[in-house]
Amino acid sequence: MENGIYPVAIIGGGSAGTMAALRTILNNRTCIFFPGTGRDKKRSRAFWVAKVENVPGHTRYKKGIEEPNKETLQWMAESKFKDKFIWKQNRGIRKIKHLEDGLFELTDDKDQTYKAQYIILSTGLMDVQPHIQGDIKLILPFANMQTIDYCLRCDGHHTFEKHTSVIGHNSGAAWVAIMLHERYGNPSMKIFTNGEKPQFDDTLLKLIDLYNIEVHEEEIVDVLGKPEEGSLEGFILKGGKHVETEFSFVSLGMMVYNELATGLGAEVDDRGFVLTDSSGETSVKGLYVAGDLRAGGKKQIYTAWDQAVDTVDNIDGIIRRHDRENLLKKT
Repeated sequence: MENGIYPVAIIGGGSAGTMAALRTILNNRTCIFFPGTGRDKKRSRAFWVAKVENVPGHTRYKKGIEEPNKETLQWMAESKFKDKFIWKQNRGIRKIKHLEDGLFELTDDKDQTYKAQYIILSTGLMDVQPHIQGDIKLILPFANMQTIDYCLRCDGHHTFEKHTSVIGHNSGAAWVAIMLHERYGNPSMKIFTNGEKPQFDDTLLKLIDLYNIEVHEEEIVDVLGKPEEGSLEGFILKGGKHVETEFSFVSLGMMVYNELATGLGAEVDDRGFVLTDSSGETSVKGLYVAGDLRAGGKKQIYTAWDQAVDTVDNIDGIIRRHDRENLLKKT
């Protein structure tokens, strides 16, 4: 830090944010790191992920994203680079102002302010949850426990040889059901629209018919199973009908946490993801995005890591070139 200004401020404590902090200090540069408050973490997809089987080594963790991050953060806090790692534990950023001199002023949830040259936003997203009897409480014990999941790429393989279903009413939900059937030949496939009118075009309707996918439009009123044992048995629908399913995917869309980016005027796509160049820089100079918040790319841990490394190295290169030019001017 020079003159009270941090070279890099990182907002978000998931996979991308943690990797951005690690790469920054390993480049021997100071960063200030805001992982968010307890409430912020509970709103994130990372908080609910139980296992990540498509990233080798992560299956031993009960929390596939959270526990490796904790180990990384602890290592940074104790390493030879610890003085470069300013860890603002349980702090989140509520407001960012772009100053006339190009710097950023950040205000945290305790109304403390900080200045930074560059910002890396990694605030991510959360999957929209289905409401059952007006609440999400009935679904949460099963959520991301390899009984009711959200990411086809991460967890589709768990449906192999299982009676499977998808909760959702739009075309995305139908395509998830179709892709699962095509990949894994599930013994049965169902779509639960949970009281909503299906929004399937003619092509989807033909495939649903060809693949014998059942569509149930009644509201879900209860979830059957033993989440503590990793067991889902089915759903009770309005009217008392019991429909068997051993595994279900939720496909209702995502809540994209882009408020800090849009507050600075950063451009987003039609789904709310922040548009960037290949290095992660947004339409606001000096504001970068890594991880699930960035438009395009896979919403995967290894993608978040890769984006974070590219972003940090880009920022490091800009700072080094600037410092080098100033040094040459003096000689």
